[in-house]
Amino acid sequence: MSDEDGVREASKQFYAGLTQMLDGDLSVMDTIWSHDKTVTAMHPIDGRETGWDAVRNSFLQFSKAASSGSVELTNQLIQVHGDLAYEIGLESGKFSLAGQPITIKQRVTNVYRHEGGAWKMVHHHADLSQSMVDALKALV
Repeated sequence: MSDEDGVREASKQFYAGLTQMLDGDLSVMDTIWSHDKTVTAMHPIDGRETGWDAVRNSFLQFSKAASSGSVELTNQLIQVHGDLAYEIGLESGKFSLAGQPITIKQRVTNVYRHEGGAWKMVHHHADLSQSMVDALKALV
């Protein structure tokens, strides 16, 4: 398998994991992400998380407010440079967040690092989604 194919497979796993997370299952996220203290995420709900524990917790908290849906990546472009790779594309999906139906279509950048014989996610960045931010504010 080429490095680009390996990153493409890791990306498929990540988006399958995002969809499973919508129903509270973080098992794929636990597998696809690096557990390093340097991993980062900038979610569409604002903020920045640094370190695996903080990133995982952010997905866990989101999963508690989300349900019933799916997320996918289209218009994917992958670049591989040694042990680092990135992809850009359009993240789209439909799900329920804090009881409100949400539709997303946002630009995304994901960064992967080859470690332990596999491509692991080390950064996820999506455009800010005001509809998601507003839905979560209703919970407070």
